[in-house]
Amino acid sequence: MALSGPGKTVVQLVAVVVTMGALAWASVPFYDWFCRVTGFGGTTAVATADSADVLDQTIKIKFDASLERDMPWTFKPVEREMEIRIGETGLAFYEAYNPTDVPVAGQASYNVFPYEAGGFFNKIECFCFTEQVLEPGERVQMPVTFFVDPEIVTDRDAKYVHSITLSYTFYQIDLPEGFAALETGAGNNTTN
Repeated sequence: MALSGPGKTVVQLVAVVVTMGALAWASVPFYDWFCRVTGFGGTTAVATADSADVLDQTIKIKFDASLERDMPWTFKPVEREMEIRIGETGLAFYEAYNPTDVPVAGQASYNVFPYEAGGFFNKIECFCFTEQVLEPGERVQMPVTFFVDPEIVTDRDAKYVHSITLSYTFYQIDLPEGFAALETGAGNNTTN
């Protein structure tokens, strides 16, 4: 039996709503995948090893740090900038300090600028890959190991980049489950 009139319209509207919902649901993971593959929006690449090629040409790397509004830590780069050869492995440190009297967990989000350099900036190891927990009064230096892919010099847009800024923003997250249980138990100790 074929639908006609109002029944057909309702079925079409439901199909449109379901399709739009599915597209909205898929848009976030698709956008994340797209940014990681293309470096769009300053998303960096992740490498498992050092670059095989190191060029004589150098590039300046600048380091930036910020905190989400309610994050109680202090956070800054140890060095503001360095110059490395393209393809050379660099090592930089960021310093974080928890001035509070309670443990605080944080996670770093990141990007690079200019955006066209994102796909060529490769991180090998980074504190941003995992959540960080700082005890009260704890100060740490957190490393990031990286290199700039030599293919940057032949890219149509990125070959004009002579300076890249690596930016991190730390935001507060919930304490890990096991850690939170220890803190709760520590506050409830009583003697009989």
